[in-house]
Amino acid sequence: MKTHYYLGWFNNYFPEKLIRALQEDITERKSLVMISSNPSLDDVDGAAERSWLEQAGIRFDDYHLINYRVQRGDADTLIQTASVIFLLGGDTIKQNRFLKDYELLEPIKKSTALILGASAGAINMSAKWLCSKNFGHHVDTSSVYDGIALNNFSVLSHFDLENNMALVQSELSTLSEEMTVYVSNKDCALRVSEDKIDILGDVYVVSRSEIKKMDETF
Repeated sequence: MKTHYYLGWFNNYFPEKLIRALQEDITERKSLVMISSNPSLDDVDGAAERSWLEQAGIRFDDYHLINYRVQRGDADTLIQTASVIFLLGGDTIKQNRFLKDYELLEPIKKSTALILGASAGAINMSAKWLCSKNFGHHVDTSSVYDGIALNNFSVLSHFDLENNMALVQSELSTLSEEMTVYVSNKDCALRVSEDKIDILGDVYVVSRSEIKKMDETF
């Protein structure tokens, strides 16, 4: 049973409800494999994301970071043997390019590991996502990117939705005609296991240009 967590960002660690769910789901703790969001820089090392897990009492025997310093073949091996894969937050476009450069989309999708993504990482776990300057991306024109497609929906994670509700609805209108889009801010999570989706925090769904808040189910 594959389980995926689409996370926002947590300034004060994971809330207790999320900790309990992760502790139950992460039964194998041999290897944590983190995928950089700015793979040309060594200082993007997942320290924040790793601290969330450690504060929750979830530790691993081995920790690995995949960036451009890691050979492609080695990256593929690390993913195949991972207990948990964590796509780090940061630069969504650079992470997306790296995933495609290293041909990691299919290996991650086929992995039996539990998969986490925070902010940019959660977005890149999507089937598709909208790259727009209105969402903080440094681009002149909006375009739709293909993600890993762990589940057949789109995610906009770690965005100030509450103050930009009309903007979000307008920007995501076209994509929402093709697939459901889940939108969340900080301190939020979507847990997907098989066909069941659990919600933590303020998460909204945009479908066929309509937006509504989801009930929390954690």
